[in-house]
Amino acid sequence: MIAVIGDFMIDHYLWGKSSRISPEAPVPVVEVEKEEDRLGGAGNVVNNLITLGADVLVSSVIGRNSRRMLKLVEEKNIDTNGVFIDKSRETIIKSRVIASHQQVIRYDRETINPISEEYENKIIEYLNKYIQNIEIILLSDYEKGVLTKSLTQKIIKLANRFNKKLIIDPKKDFSKYVNAWMLKPNKKELETASGMQIKNKDDLIKAGWKVKKDLNLDYLLVTLSEDGMALFADEYIEVPTLAREVYDVTGAGDTVLASLGFYLSKSDDLVNAMHFANAAAAVVVGKLGSATVTLEEIKETQRRIDNSVDYKIVDFNTIEKIANELRSENKKIVFTNGCFDILHIGHVKYLQKAKTLGDKLIVGVNSNESVKRLKGPSRPVNDEYDRAYLLASLEVVDYVVIFDEDTPYELIKRIKPDILVKGADYKNKEVVGSDIAKEVKLIDFVEGKSTTNIIKKVKNEK
Repeated sequence: MIAVIGDFMIDHYLWGKSSRISPEAPVPVVEVEKEEDRLGGAGNVVNNLITLGADVLVSSVIGRNSRRMLKLVEEKNIDTNGVFIDKSRETIIKSRVIASHQQVIRYDRETINPISEEYENKIIEYLNKYIQNIEIILLSDYEKGVLTKSLTQKIIKLANRFNKKLIIDPKKDFSKYVNAWMLKPNKKELETASGMQIKNKDDLIKAGWKVKKDLNLDYLLVTLSEDGMALFADEYIEVPTLAREVYDVTGAGDTVLASLGFYLSKSDDLVNAMHFANAAAAVVVGKLGSATVTLEEIKETQRRIDNSVDYKIVDFNTIEKIANELRSENKKIVFTNGCFDILHIGHVKYLQKAKTLGDKLIVGVNSNESVKRLKGPSRPVNDEYDRAYLLASLEVVDYVVIFDEDTPYELIKRIKPDILVKGADYKNKEVVGSDIAKEVKLIDFVEGKSTTNIIKKVKNEK
């Protein structure tokens, strides 16, 4: 079990589109299409842990409008007995307006006064009740009043007494984190804590060792944004970043805290935990809003470091999950299929045009048996894995799925693409899956370029 204590809040999202400026002021008019609440702050750490499959215990203090918060916790199948309600406080709600994948404005409602000793004691009593079953404790400090200096020290002492790992995502007042097992600041927070300006690696190393010593920490792990992570243990260790495209860093620190906690609840290997958390961060910054990351996504990212494209070749169940996730992010999915027996320029140009129609291109590839039934016993020339791997090697292709049926209808049912792409030779013909996809697009082939022509040429030259 992993315990999460800290500032729980509601991330409130208004999703829409904007095509005009208000006549009342120079601001965009957003036409709201979807509205949702998500657990935020320490709750986003919980979101990530639940997605990873962890068993989670939570404790915090919230205020008025508590039903809205408790509902979000209960929806995760988490016991809310550790979430205490102080009606003198405001439950924290951060509202974000998102238009066309861009955050337009955020407005907050919150109380940031320190909680009273009464509520500190309630949290300690609750934590103490379950301490024997807890593998690791995560403190998510957003400096909104829950993790007071006295409560933080009480939790640290409790964790040390029972020899429990404890990781803290800190804010400005580092004095309350003395004697913690691990502190996880970012570079800016480390500058504040050390009183040193960090301009280069030497500055970073000096500041890190200083803070580790001053606070008597077992470990200090510093997140360095595009430069990865740095661990101060018995020695200094660096792990480079894996992120390739960054849409939004909202909640990335929560994902790192959750993924570190998840890994270290099962293992003592700090370096592998860093690699795991780094891969999780690389995934989540490619998503909009306070997002979460699955174990499969982390594995895909880790496989990427080995310069392999195998992570793009997935099965039916995996592509269905991926497609659902892409839809939740408002990404436009493009699907096409074929045998792709001998990959040639015609195929590549066709796929390049298909990719321009949306955000993600998924390609279905006929299996060996499927090709034999369609093309005859002498085909395919290349094995199904070879064909899938070559397609996956193309930058424009995001995922490849091998299917065994004569048509990709069952696969299309799983993916539910926005756009279904076929060759222009399908004009005036029925396209399999057209009843599922939102739209069908036909693309011209490169004249004279085909697998059949290549095979004929090879046979003639012999």
